[in-house]
Amino acid sequence: QLQLVESGGRTVRTGDSLTLSCEASGRAFRYYVIGWFRRAPGKEREFVAAASWSGESTDYGDSVKGRFAITRDNGKKTVNLQMNSLRPGGTAVYYCAARQGWGDRDGDSAYEYWGQGTQVTVSS
Repeated sequence: QLQLVESGGRTVRTGDSLTLSCEASGRAFRYYVIGWFRRAPGKEREFVAAASWSGESTDYGDSVKGRFAITRDNGKKTVNLQMNSLRPGGTAVYYCAARQGWGDRDGDSAYEYWGQGTQVTVSS
């Protein structure tokens, strides 16, 4: 079983950079794919990024490709989401989640464990 805790959310300006962290507890962390999702006000939850068990494979949602980067450190049981060139559309609660398979990683239904979320607000 995993517990996930996100941190790093705050209010930033358009064009700023911000790094979110997801810290996990549980011995099986390295066996889980970690994904980041976000939910903007009034919208459905959106896939942002995912990292494979080793972190060598990554995937990104179309709206963040080229601006966001996901990295993981299995020794520290953390996954970071580096967000660059933030836009007002990036205002959302950001969640990290864990699942065991790599397929369909952009769908939230297969993720078993979720954090409580961290708020990011991008002001124009």
